[in-house]
Amino acid sequence: RREEFHRYAKVSVLLAFLGYLTAATALVVELGLPWMVWHPIIYWQHHSALFEISWCVMLYLTVLFLEFIPVPLEETGRLAGIRKFLTKYKIVLVFLGVMISTLHQSSLGTLFLIIPEKLHPLWYSSLLPILFFVSAVATGPLMLILAVLTISHLYRKPLENDILSKLGFASMIVLAIYGLIRLIDIGVEGKFAIAFDGSWQSAVFWIEIVLFVGLPVLLLVIPRWRRSTPALWLATTSAVLGMGLDRANIAGVMLVQTGEIYLPTMYEIMISLGILAAAILVFLFCLERYKIWEVKWEDPREKPEASPEFSRPADVWLGTPRVAGRTVYSLIFIVALSFGLAVISTERIRSAGAEEIPVTKAHGGDTLFVNGNRDGSGVSFAHEEHVKRLGEKESCVLCHHMNLPLDKQSGCHTCHSRMYTPADVFRHDWHASPDGANLKCGACHREDLQRTAQTAKQCQDCHKDLFPSGTLVQINHYNARSYTDAMHGMCMKCHQKNALTLVGKEKLAQCATCHKTGMPEYLPPEIENYFRDTTFNHVTVPSIDTAGMMEEEPSI
Repeated sequence: RREEFHRYAKVSVLLAFLGYLTAATALVVELGLPWMVWHPIIYWQHHSALFEISWCVMLYLTVLFLEFIPVPLEETGRLAGIRKFLTKYKIVLVFLGVMISTLHQSSLGTLFLIIPEKLHPLWYSSLLPILFFVSAVATGPLMLILAVLTISHLYRKPLENDILSKLGFASMIVLAIYGLIRLIDIGVEGKFAIAFDGSWQSAVFWIEIVLFVGLPVLLLVIPRWRRSTPALWLATTSAVLGMGLDRANIAGVMLVQTGEIYLPTMYEIMISLGILAAAILVFLFCLERYKIWEVKWEDPREKPEASPEFSRPADVWLGTPRVAGRTVYSLIFIVALSFGLAVISTERIRSAGAEEIPVTKAHGGDTLFVNGNRDGSGVSFAHEEHVKRLGEKESCVLCHHMNLPLDKQSGCHTCHSRMYTPADVFRHDWHASPDGANLKCGACHREDLQRTAQTAKQCQDCHKDLFPSGTLVQINHYNARSYTDAMHGMCMKCHQKNALTLVGKEKLAQCATCHKTGMPEYLPPEIENYFRDTTFNHVTVPSIDTAGMMEEEPSI
């Protein structure tokens, strides 16, 4: 038991609680449908790393709240029973917090294991869960030291460098272990050549290693430096920046294998800074209002014997610090709010949902170019090669599982006629219309039963060759899936199966196998600049107008 560290327990709990609360708030703001953030509570996905992360964050936030709530309850006589109960069983909350945070950090690393083809090799590793956990363990005490240094500077409190140096030494050991794991893993995987290839990614990698491991370990391994306040400032700041750079690289910056680089907008940056600023203000508020230290902090300027201090811009005394703070900060809030409202875009924010984009036939011969919405991105499909490989003409029914009337081996686009939305294949109005089939209701519905889809005849009762013999696809209804879903559903099942059985085809089920990011070979090099557009040869997301290419179909 190290009682000397007990004085920093409340600071560490408050720091962790506000840190996780800030991250959770940012995630809710980032979600496209934030009002559905409760879905993981009801809809469980047991094989999803993100599901585990969601639950760990919710549970850990709850544990941190229960750990910290006795502090503000000390200021009031109410709810004393709750405070005593939580204080009595604090050790249980500590164990739960350690367990849940361990699961959360390792699961966060697990989340990025699913993108080996997108994340840069210097950051992708099968040890990501371990690296995330070890780096979090190393950064925790350093973040606490940085917070204590900042608080001591702002509130003129004496520093206890001997105690802080012990925390720094423990973090230094874990940081060294993290650095060894990272470098050994890169060596075993044969990636050191990439680390020294002179690219900007390799430069960022070494900057991250120096900030997160090299400089902090160097400053904290020597006892004299470890007890020095400037060295503690430099070591902790460097480690926190290095940790942030590592997480940013893995989560976004180094996801460059697709050729796309995402740059946040001004509003996203301002919202992120606003959430961070709010957390800092709450942290300082708790320091000044509650007994976070062994002795509750008191502003010496609040004492009755303190002389008034006049502001520098004008010889005006606005009152005691609390009164003056309300006046000054209220003015700052009004000015900041006015500025924020002024820069908000006046354009109407709306969403019409997935657009009903009609699908056109794939063009080509032995090799088809599947580009249903003619938006400039598509996939080359070696049709004739697949026919030969799967069993000549007898294999047609594996994909062409439905025949339209007076047709054989109907194309995918005939039924899956909408790019991103389901399509009605039966067309009830056409069957009943005089301009269509001109069928009476009794031709399909019995007179003695209610006219519903369940009581109607089956389509194959009239269309005998609707389903070709030997098809493996079962049709349960006539609301066809979208063209995008149908293409991916048909192709990916076969690719996933063959990726496990065919030698040399392990990457068959990966997106890049079909969705190429390079310029097609059949196009001249002088138009290469056009195909640097980030929308080329990628799966187009619904409701996104790719530079107007959806509005009008180009002539062929």
